[in-house]
Amino acid sequence: MGDFMLKNKRKIIITITSAIILVVLLISGILVYKKNEEQNLSIEALSKYGSRGSEVTQIQTKLKRWGYYKGNIDGIYGTQTLNAVKYFQRKNGLTVDGIAGPATLKAMGIMTSSSSSSSSSSSSSYNSNLNLLSRLIYGEARGESYTGQVAVGAVVMNRVKSSSFPNSISGVIYQSGAFDAVKDGQINLNPNSTAKKAAQDALNGWDPSYGAIYYFNPATATNKWIWSRPMTVTIGKHRFCK
Repeated sequence: MGDFMLKNKRKIIITITSAIILVVLLISGILVYKKNEEQNLSIEALSKYGSRGSEVTQIQTKLKRWGYYKGNIDGIYGTQTLNAVKYFQRKNGLTVDGIAGPATLKAMGIMTSSSSSSSSSSSSSYNSNLNLLSRLIYGEARGESYTGQVAVGAVVMNRVKSSSFPNSISGVIYQSGAFDAVKDGQINLNPNSTAKKAAQDALNGWDPSYGAIYYFNPATATNKWIWSRPMTVTIGKHRFCK
């Protein structure tokens, strides 16, 4: 009788142990599967050669508007889109890999689906715009008066509002050939506190340029067309015009 009970206890222990091992294996499998799924999702979130969808359409639309892309807006990340993204990256100091990753999308003013729905993304977007506009002002006008720096920021904001220009701050700033600071790399310098404050004032609506969408330095300008634009005001070395 004692041997029988002992055998039964051993069977029960073995059964329980097997069940525990099975549960552990199942949980491990679920965790591995979940991790793989998250990795796949994170890979799919990057638009690259062969990708299709609305994000690719946004990329093509913006790059075509800015003069980087000449192909059809079809939502297919083909060779032309790949080359256009590389061109954009090369011109704007980004890693030239042809992949529209977070940094490239941010420079284009495209928010990913994971961040666009949260309230924190609004704050992040504002801070991103403030930083980018500060860098543009610092690169273009750090030798100008404070009012002159705000006016340069106001030109960017006026372009965003105009149907003739991209409808985002990053789009305006990174539009091909729009600003010397982007072409010569000064956009990548760290702005000082004055440039940051000037950017904030421009974002908040102060416009010392009186609605200007262009500005130039009369002492160095060689483009005859820019001289034909109606002047709004001259501040320091910059003439502002519409």
